[in-house]
Amino acid sequence: MEAWRSHVRAALTHRDYRQKDPFSGLFTKVSRLEEMLSLHMDVWEDLERSRTQSPNKNCNAQLRSPSEEKNPSKIYLQLKEEEQVRRKLAQKVSDLTSELYLKEAELQYCHSQVSRYRSEAVLLARGSCCLKNQLSEYEYQLECQSKELAVLQLEQRTLREELTITRQQKEELLERWLEEKREEAERINKHNAALER
Repeated sequence: MEAWRSHVRAALTHRDYRQKDPFSGLFTKVSRLEEMLSLHMDVWEDLERSRTQSPNKNCNAQLRSPSEEKNPSKIYLQLKEEEQVRRKLAQKVSDLTSELYLKEAELQYCHSQVSRYRSEAVLLARGSCCLKNQLSEYEYQLECQSKELAVLQLEQRTLREELTITRQQKEELLERWLEEKREEAERINKHNAALER
């Protein structure tokens, strides 16, 4: 990797560490606190509504001690919080279930792709095996033909040598025959010359 790229990457990592990382969990905490505040406000409004709707109960609530009065509201608040948590969990379960179905579909698709690639690989391996066999046959034929070619070249060399020898013998024979004819012609000429005298 080039030096400037590693320098830029290090600078960006350092910037994230200084600016972004300290606040990474803050947004989720703030949203959770907003949800809890909204839940508490709803519970408070429900309690106020129930107090204004039933004044007799309100009088009884004034006779109670403050710890007894807070107790039902705390229980109601806890109930509402648990309902909200249950709703969130149910939503999360449904999201996870749908994601699981998607992952299973992807997995089935991947399995089908793997089986298709496996069958293609088997076909290619068979084709490769056939090609290897053909190649070995061609190599054997090439080896046989090269041996035949070497034998034929040797025969050609010997035939050329024999041809050269035969030509030399022919020239020698021709020269002897010409010499004999010359000698015979000289004899005939001498004989004719002797007859003419």
